[in-house]
Amino acid sequence: MICFYMLWLAACCLLLLLYSVRFSRSGCSHGSGPRSYPVIGCLVAFYQNRWRLLDWYTELLAASPTQTIVVDRLGARRTVVTANPANVEHILKSNFGNYPKGKPFTDILGDLLGTGIFNVDGELWYAQRKLMSHEFSARALRNLEYAVLEDEARERLVPALSLAAARGDAAVVDMQDLLRRFSFDVICRVSLGVDPGCLDPALPEAPRLAAAFDAASGIIARRGAAPVAAVWKAKRALDVGSERRLREEISVIHEAVMDLIHIRKKERGLQQPQEVNAGGRRSDLLSRLIECGYPDEEIRDMVISFIMAGRDTTSSALTWFFWLLTRHRDVEREVLRDITTATGGHAAGGQGKMRVLHAALCETMRLYPPVAWDSKHTAAGDVLPDGTRVERGDRVTYFQYGMGRMESIWGADAADFSLQRWLSLPEDNAPPAAVAGMSPFKYPVFQAGPRTCLGKEMAFVQMKFVASTVLRRFELVPLDEGRVPVFLPLMTAHMAGGLNVTVRSRGGEPTIATAAASSGNSN
Repeated sequence: MICFYMLWLAACCLLLLLYSVRFSRSGCSHGSGPRSYPVIGCLVAFYQNRWRLLDWYTELLAASPTQTIVVDRLGARRTVVTANPANVEHILKSNFGNYPKGKPFTDILGDLLGTGIFNVDGELWYAQRKLMSHEFSARALRNLEYAVLEDEARERLVPALSLAAARGDAAVVDMQDLLRRFSFDVICRVSLGVDPGCLDPALPEAPRLAAAFDAASGIIARRGAAPVAAVWKAKRALDVGSERRLREEISVIHEAVMDLIHIRKKERGLQQPQEVNAGGRRSDLLSRLIECGYPDEEIRDMVISFIMAGRDTTSSALTWFFWLLTRHRDVEREVLRDITTATGGHAAGGQGKMRVLHAALCETMRLYPPVAWDSKHTAAGDVLPDGTRVERGDRVTYFQYGMGRMESIWGADAADFSLQRWLSLPEDNAPPAAVAGMSPFKYPVFQAGPRTCLGKEMAFVQMKFVASTVLRRFELVPLDEGRVPVFLPLMTAHMAGGLNVTVRSRGGEPTIATAAASSGNSN
């Protein structure tokens, strides 16, 4: 027994020594950040600010001479958080191979996404990226998106808002919920070729598949935010609590997609060669991946990854966009004037069309990015351009939410909602992968470098289409005009409490095709 206690005491002393060395090294690697102590690190400050982590990190980064901090606390991986564009370029491009997503990240999402493109690194990622890049550039998929957007707006979105407008102040609409339902319908019809009918007035509750995605993403977001990963891992091993619920919801998702794969393969087997040659192919992503001959589970994982990437990102951006316009009616008038004068069809291109709307969407996502932060894990020790040392296995986070508020990047008016910072940029000679002429390393809302979001253009098409469709017809009035909503950084950011509005008709009913043509002409 004495030997046991001596061993236990020795182990505790060794642990104390290791943590002391770790934190002393961390303290020497940067000049700013939360106050840390031996063993516990910055656990006290982290706990005190746990309900305002975004603003706390932003304040620390703004106070740092390099816009980089190191967060080291008991029970968590050493984390380097940066809002420095030079560091972001180094992580996402210059030294891309040293900053994979890493096992800690893939462990969190692996049960749902499997080996999908958003949860893999290396050769597997490269192969999927090459395939998906080809599919996203296919005219058939783009045309399907246009057709789905037009149909979903004509049959569901506009009638829902028209009904609310007819009922006046008695009808309150949660725009966040409405937009999420709309987006889920669109993404399922484009990716799976099925219509879940989330916006169908005959289905007041979300269909089972949509509910499963909601529940699964919520639980996985809590995994990522857990102070100690061992807790959720133990619950998963024991199949209890939220982890048991997650397993059940993932089972619903996987079974639904696998059933569709089997149905599509059976349909394809029954098709005659002349039907295929005559244009009888489906254009949805699932059917196109089946034609490529990939194994069923890989197809399942790729499609689920695509749904997860697109289901809430556009609705999140649009929710904050509509709220900001209610706070800045002068900007709303500018945007409305821009979209009412836009003309053209899907085939034409050019960023010059609907520039004001494009600027308003970019400015919205600068302040309220759909993804608040993104993390990689270092494969080997490195030194960032600002001199910050990173060690093998460190979590390195570039912080989109904080970057959008850095005066060092955006100037003294960084906190203001200003379209001029976008409209004043030259349209021509923009750097590759730039958004409205802005360097993606200053504005990494769509990531940057080799992992730049493949769906960026599709996202802008959808956002512009929805914005123009709604604003041409309706004025949204918040139920509480003085309320400043809380930004919730889940897997995809949400507005706490939703965006509850009453709806007023602007008069006149432009056709859905007009809005679709304008948005398609301006992405």
